[in-house]
Amino acid sequence: MEIPQLVFNGLAIGCIIALAAVGLTLTYGILRLSNFAHGDFMTLGAYLTWLTNTHGVNLWLSMLVGAAGTIAAMLLCEELLWKPMRNKRASSTSLIILSIGLALFIRNGILFIWGGSNQRYDLPIVPAVEFGMLKIAYDRIIVMILAVIAMIALHFLLQKTKIGKAMRAVSDNTDLARVTGINVEWVVFWTWIITGVLAAVAGAMFGLITGGVRPNMGWFLILPIFAAVILGGIGNPYGAIAGALVIGIVQELSVPWLGSDYKLGVALLVMIFILLVRPQGLFRGTM
Repeated sequence: MEIPQLVFNGLAIGCIIALAAVGLTLTYGILRLSNFAHGDFMTLGAYLTWLTNTHGVNLWLSMLVGAAGTIAAMLLCEELLWKPMRNKRASSTSLIILSIGLALFIRNGILFIWGGSNQRYDLPIVPAVEFGMLKIAYDRIIVMILAVIAMIALHFLLQKTKIGKAMRAVSDNTDLARVTGINVEWVVFWTWIITGVLAAVAGAMFGLITGGVRPNMGWFLILPIFAAVILGGIGNPYGAIAGALVIGIVQELSVPWLGSDYKLGVALLVMIFILLVRPQGLFRGTM
């Protein structure tokens, strides 16, 4: 496969990783939570999108249903798990272990309800368009356009809205933000809403370009997502986007030499290298 084609494919995958990585870095920056269940929330959003789509609803409305269901699940976990743990001032190790347990719970719940087979969206097959050396698949173009729209909307929300400025203040210093009158619980509520939307859309789009959804898809994406967050600078949404694009392209460029089975290994190597050379990431970890 030619390098331009690999770069194009890497950009498409990188856009999906970017959406998920932004949600993960928001939860860490505001809640100080390294959420290993994030990938499985992506899977949940993808399954809810698939379930709605196969009942005769078009894909875009199905994504909205998937996002709503993912938000509801995240808010439920906030009330039952994360809020009580924050009130008890649980250690970061306890939170990580709890998030891994939550990931296993979600994944096995999906397996129990829908089984382990791949599930496909009810969509017509559209042939790829040849453009020079590139074969441009329709679904990859859609994924990239949606990702760009979502990133622009996120930038506007963080920089221009009241809740976005409050989120940045809480990320910088939670206690100071509370003293100045910012409703921290309201910020937490909106953080989960934004994270849920991004996770569900990322999961649905990953299912779109890979030919279907499966129970372990989010678990295999969690390492590239964390690699993107670390590469870009933990807590920096814009850095997470840049890191995700780098990870996506590097993974695809490695395929001719290492094969597709070693993509996760490439992401791991990038993450280890950054942790050894520049632990703070390429960009300063702030919103």
